[in-house]
Amino acid sequence: MNDYLLYSSIAFTLSAIFSMGGTGSGIALIPILSFLGLDFTAAKAIGLFAGASTTITSSVMNLKRKVLDFKFVWPIAAMMLIFAPLGAYCSQFLNEGIVKFLFMLLLFYSASMMLFGKKKPLMKATGTITLFIVGITIGFISGLLGVGGGNILIPFLILLGFEPKKVAVTVSFVVPFSALGSFFTYASYVHLDWILLACIAAAAISGGYIGNYLMHYKLEQRDIKKIMAFILYLLAFKLLYHFLSA
Repeated sequence: MNDYLLYSSIAFTLSAIFSMGGTGSGIALIPILSFLGLDFTAAKAIGLFAGASTTITSSVMNLKRKVLDFKFVWPIAAMMLIFAPLGAYCSQFLNEGIVKFLFMLLLFYSASMMLFGKKKPLMKATGTITLFIVGITIGFISGLLGVGGGNILIPFLILLGFEPKKVAVTVSFVVPFSALGSFFTYASYVHLDWILLACIAAAAISGGYIGNYLMHYKLEQRDIKKIMAFILYLLAFKLLYHFLSA
């Protein structure tokens, strides 16, 4: 019971902080649960479910508000829905140390993009083929590492020259469903504590709601991004220390 309370408190806090920055907390929750003794693959499944739980509401709202550009969304969505579960399936055949190392690189990448990410595109990419390739690549990587993919997808699409507002709406719609697809794949071969899963999901939803509420009240996004980046850097260096001392 004490473990449930501890894990739920961490999920609540992270979800509140990361939702203020407009992103899911799974990328931070996964390594923390692993550091606390939870199996890394189980931690990925729980992180995916918690992240999807907190962001699926925004997906439905965007659909109802009719702000989605389906011509832009569907190639990415279709490929991520296929390749995220495929990445999650392939994860079981990779050495866990390799997956953790790749996850560490993702932490460094995400934290750096929050602090130093370029607002201007590096190129002007167009065409459905490009969107298919993006969906395949990001979908497989996010499923393999057990994350929703938003932290990879948003800066990548912006660097390719796509409109930031359109990117944000698209990612908020796509990520929860690809995350759930990956979650069910992990759940098919990983033992999960369903009570713990429910507790963390409830805490993440509550934290996400409060974070979204606070986001609109005198909180600078720049300051929130710095806090998020600090957390991710801290976790990345913790993993790096683990590899160097192994």
